[in-house]
Amino acid sequence: MILTCPNCETQYFADDSTIGESGRTVKCAACGGSWFVEPKHLDETVRRTPAAAHEIYREKVREQRRRKSRTAALVSWLVTAGVFFALGVAAIMYRNEVVKLWPEAGSIYKQIGFNVNRFGLDFEDIQRSRTFNDTVPVVTVAGKALNISRSTVDTPAVRVDLKDERGIIVATTYGRIRPDRLAAGDSGTFQVVVEQAPMESFEIELKFVDLADMPPRDEAPTPTAEDLMAPETETPAE
Repeated sequence: MILTCPNCETQYFADDSTIGESGRTVKCAACGGSWFVEPKHLDETVRRTPAAAHEIYREKVREQRRRKSRTAALVSWLVTAGVFFALGVAAIMYRNEVVKLWPEAGSIYKQIGFNVNRFGLDFEDIQRSRTFNDTVPVVTVAGKALNISRSTVDTPAVRVDLKDERGIIVATTYGRIRPDRLAAGDSGTFQVVVEQAPMESFEIELKFVDLADMPPRDEAPTPTAEDLMAPETETPAE
């Protein structure tokens, strides 16, 4: 068969077998242009039936549209997946902030294996002691609360649970952290006294809780400067 370049009209003689049954793309050696050559039997069919040529053209157009539609769907899927992935990473990295805004999310994070610290504090230098006030057992727990977050936080309350050897809570007392606000990296102090502590208490558990969860009777007043000053002694008049 004779091939004619559509750009420079250079003609070439080619064996029909080199074109194949489905046609192929050829390149002009003179101008470098390329074009698709239909197989000879198809070319003759098209010449005999003009309607077939229109149908081939329409099919090519439909195929181009299908490719564009698949590409658009793939891009849309990738963008959507990227957005959800970014949201998931942010939800994990800033999970403490998420739990502050939505406390119920804490249980969800725990179920998927992530620790959550919604208060942004951590315990440090915990000291425990058991004494007796006459015959009444007293347990004292003191320590520090370190702000491990990147911002200033309002200090919550501290809950102290005494548990027996089976892990059952036998006594609970609350205490305040001073000062009321901690900048990033600063630490506050607390001291919780459990009076009439049961003798069967073997384990002490500490946790931070909201101030609203603290019973009023456990909230000790903040001492003033005058309270901390030693009382003056009067010199008896001679």
